[in-house]
Amino acid sequence: MPPAETSSVQPYDEYHAVAHKAPDWLRRWLPHWLRRGLNRSYWLFYDLRDFVAEATGWLPFHGVRMLVYRHLLRIKIGGGSSIHRGCRFYRPSAVQIGPSTVINRDVLFDGRMGLVIGESVSISEGAAMFTLEHDPNSPSFENRGGPIRIGDRVFIGARALVLPGITVGEGAVVAAGAVVTHDVPPFTIVAGVPARPIGERRRDLTYTLDYRKWLG
Repeated sequence: MPPAETSSVQPYDEYHAVAHKAPDWLRRWLPHWLRRGLNRSYWLFYDLRDFVAEATGWLPFHGVRMLVYRHLLRIKIGGGSSIHRGCRFYRPSAVQIGPSTVINRDVLFDGRMGLVIGESVSISEGAAMFTLEHDPNSPSFENRGGPIRIGDRVFIGARALVLPGITVGEGAVVAAGAVVTHDVPPFTIVAGVPARPIGERRRDLTYTLDYRKWLG
C-alpha cells in the first residue's frame, strides 16, 4: 500500500490557510466588499474544481479521462489503473490511487480529508467513500471526519459505503451494500448495515489487476 501523502485538512481549514497567507495589515486594509469578493471567488474555484472532476467522468475515452485526472486535477494515479465512466471526486488532488487498481462506474471519492487507495484494489459500481460528514449532535451541525485508507487487493462490492476515518486492511472484502462504520482487519470479509465480519479471505493473494475499456 502506498504511503499516505494526502492532507487531512477540512475545506474551511484549507480556505483559512489560503486566506492567512496575506499579511495581517493587508487583510485589515482591504475593504469589506473586496474581502467578500475574494471569499466568493475562492469558493467558486472550489465548486468549479469539483464540477470539472465530475464532468471529466463523462468523457467517452478512458485515456483522455486519465490524462485530465492526472495532469489537470492532480490526482495521484499509479500505472495500470483504470477509472471507468461516471466517477465523481471531491477535492481530487487529495485522492491517491495505487497501481493496477480497477474502479468501476459511478464511484464517489471524497478527498476532503484525504483518501488513499492501494494496489490492485477492485471497487465495484456505485460504491462511495466519504471522509467528511456532519455531527448530528453538534448544536451548530459541525463537520467531522478523517482520512480513509484502502489496503492492497481490497475488494469493495457494488453500492458499498465507507464512512470517514476508516481503514480497510489488505485483502479485505466489503460486500455489496455494506456500510462500513469501523476499521476492517486485513483479509476479513464484512457485510451488512453496519458491516460485520462474516468470514475470512485466503492470505496468499498474488494477482495484479489489468482491466479497462476504451470507451468505458
